[in-house]
Amino acid sequence: MKKISPDILLSKSPNDTIILGKIIAKNLKRGDLVALLGELGAGKTCLVKGIALGLGVPEDHLVVSPTFTIINEYNGKIPLFHFDLYRLDTISDMESIGYEDYFYGDGITCIEWADRIKEVLPDKYLKIEMEWKEENERIIKVSGENKYNNIANRIKEEYIKRFKKSEKEKI
Repeated sequence: MKKISPDILLSKSPNDTIILGKIIAKNLKRGDLVALLGELGAGKTCLVKGIALGLGVPEDHLVVSPTFTIINEYNGKIPLFHFDLYRLDTISDMESIGYEDYFYGDGITCIEWADRIKEVLPDKYLKIEMEWKEENERIIKVSGENKYNNIANRIKEEYIKRFKKSEKEKI
């Protein structure tokens, strides 16, 4: 992962994206919400897999996109609620599954296609925008307001240090 501007990170492989997810997980706590934005194939589910691994979800618990069920739940040190809203028809679909119990509950919530439910998102959350660059490269922007700005900065700093260290080890 290389930093290409103060707010943008570059993932050069799915493994880089998983590493970012683990770093994100380390900086989250119960009740936090992560809004994931990006086109199909941008790596959102891969990032959630890293978050799950970082939360101690066993590797054999396959993290997949919950496209047809809207939500998957994973048990780790902290419960992980993984929403995929790609096929969401209306906001009432969210109400019927009791989204507030997840958004304001005891776990960490990751929402793919979060821009589809802007009207019900909490005021504050960690925002991760992912963009497909090349076959294995993704441009990733991590941001947030208030406490999430601090979390975003810690994530970026830790990520950059991680890859600077691995580059030095190669020399």
